[in-house]
Amino acid sequence: MIRLRAIEPEDLELVCQIENDEQQMEWGVNNVPLSRYTIRQYLVEQKNDIYQDGQVRLIVEADGKAVGICDLCAFEPRHLRAEVGVVILRGHRRRGVALSALRQLAAYAGKLRLRSLYAYVSEDNQPAQGLFLSAGYTVSGKLQRWLEGETPAILYQYLL
Repeated sequence: MIRLRAIEPEDLELVCQIENDEQQMEWGVNNVPLSRYTIRQYLVEQKNDIYQDGQVRLIVEADGKAVGICDLCAFEPRHLRAEVGVVILRGHRRRGVALSALRQLAAYAGKLRLRSLYAYVSEDNQPAQGLFLSAGYTVSGKLQRWLEGETPAILYQYLL
């Protein structure tokens, strides 16, 4: 059973592990390790309200165990859209966890009355490309020189 829930202070270790994973840094926007202090402050200060924070991060649980994070970020209330991100710990990948999390995140986005979700995926990240296609996203474009090292990114979009 997969479920999404709010981040709790007890999730500090999981968030540190994911935020400081070198492979995630390669594909994401963060390129420096984050300190435990910085992450702890985020956990304490965030309101978990997309309208106040401009994002919402949720813990992905599989059978009652925290195994990843998914989020809506770059929230645009005027245009009713948000960027999507999902990271599942290595030992729990390729088991349908991320796909279930994306589907639940889309249902939540529908409750927020969003009309569009999107994700940028490195052209080198074949597993993520397959994930977004399986979740019903469509390829909306290819962005040249989008990521470090002149790596293109594929833009995926999901219409609600």
